[in-house]
Amino acid sequence: MEVFTYLIPYGLEWLNLIVRWLHVITGIAWIGASFYFVWLDNSIRPPAPGSDLAKKGVSGELWAVHGGGFYNPQKYLVAPAELPKELHWFKWEAYTTWLSGIALLTIAYYFNAQAMMIDKSVADISSGQAIAIGIATLVIGWIVYDLLCRSPLAKHELWFGVTVFALIVAAAYVLTHLLSGRAAYIHVGAMIGTIMVANVLMLIIPGQRKMVEAMAAGKLPDPRHGQKAKQRSVHNNYFTLPVLFIMISNHYAMTYRNDHAWLVLAMIMAAGVFIRHFFNLRHKGRVEWRYPVIGVALLIAVAVAIAPKAPAPVAAAPVSDAAAQFVSAQAIIMQRCATCHSAHPTQPGFATAPSGIMLDSEPLIRQHAAQIYKQAIELKAMPIGNLTNMTEAERTQLGAWLQQTLQGAK
Repeated sequence: MEVFTYLIPYGLEWLNLIVRWLHVITGIAWIGASFYFVWLDNSIRPPAPGSDLAKKGVSGELWAVHGGGFYNPQKYLVAPAELPKELHWFKWEAYTTWLSGIALLTIAYYFNAQAMMIDKSVADISSGQAIAIGIATLVIGWIVYDLLCRSPLAKHELWFGVTVFALIVAAAYVLTHLLSGRAAYIHVGAMIGTIMVANVLMLIIPGQRKMVEAMAAGKLPDPRHGQKAKQRSVHNNYFTLPVLFIMISNHYAMTYRNDHAWLVLAMIMAAGVFIRHFFNLRHKGRVEWRYPVIGVALLIAVAVAIAPKAPAPVAAAPVSDAAAQFVSAQAIIMQRCATCHSAHPTQPGFATAPSGIMLDSEPLIRQHAAQIYKQAIELKAMPIGNLTNMTEAERTQLGAWLQQTLQGAK
């Protein structure tokens, strides 16, 4: 029975690895296709009036060279005169990215919600409540966004974008007051990702199918379907950089453990939008450096605002006292940290030490002293969700020993 109990979290780690790998691969394929087609759409140039291409209904074309070959993509204003025999669809990249992402969310967060989603210092909720909040975020996020897209506001691109951004920030604010920081961030990302894939599933692909069906029936396709698909595709393009940051944010506790984590996320997402806008304009031949400058300025402002304060110097303790302090610090680490960070974790849900960091011996504790100080004392990101109930008194006592150890190592 004990072996079976141990093998379950170990099996989940392998499942996590495989699904995460799949998620990254399909995400690269989806985002790469999105970036390419936005570049293509912004880079094509209209054919000469009266040319053969213009008579065929081509609205733009370009020549490119890649991999030793020449390419000549052409875009039709509505549709070609005849439906081609072979038509490539770009949809499975989006669907597989979302499905693998939801699977990863379930494996990494929902199967271990007590550790990964709940922070008692934020909100004292149950695992079921945390999971329900996460799922509701995805559903409500799509419904609100879709209603906005169908409202008159969607005709005003700037104000529509500002409104959607404000709603995403509002969701981040609410989530950071209900879930642990990393769970809040990842659910904001999952909400945006759900909006993106729903755009593909509910608007972009159906619109393209209607155009193809009209052509197959010998009718002229309704251009409104293409226009709606283009609108949602552009939205997805601006969502991309914020989502990519959130995908890697769990590695950076300095962001999601901040007292104003929602505002930190808002600033970083805004930086991504400004930088993405620069590239979109550049594809059209407009180079507006103010946008990346604003984006970089926002990132610098965040870095400065959340920078840790230097700890006050601690007087070195006598050798006998230092030995006693280590014994006390080690006792705290063994009780509060080594349940996960050891060769054989005893904390349910963990088969191996997170990030490979083990703290079950004196040499290992001293080796990772700087990381312990940053995560447990400075950011209070560990224990994760304070799962082992480390007290403030214990953090103070452990911090004092860590400061002396780090100062002595300089």
